[in-house]
Amino acid sequence: MFWPMTQLVLAFCGVAVLGVLAVRVGIEVRRFARAVGEGAERIGAAADRLERSARPLAARGGSVRRTYGGNSPEE
Repeated sequence: MFWPMTQLVLAFCGVAVLGVLAVRVGIEVRRFARAVGEGAERIGAAADRLERSARPLAARGGSVRRTYGGNSPEE
């Protein structure tokens, strides 16, 4: 009777350890997902700032091409 009880206790301890590890993995996944979300927001904000700052430069580039001629097939 001793060995079956020992096996039962060891099985319960193994399941308990797996449960604790599953909870820890879940917490880390939630933390990682939050970090990915924050990173995506920061990348989006940086892309918006880049687009706003590049808009005047693109407008000037168009005026330079009209002034000095561009690479159009008619030329």
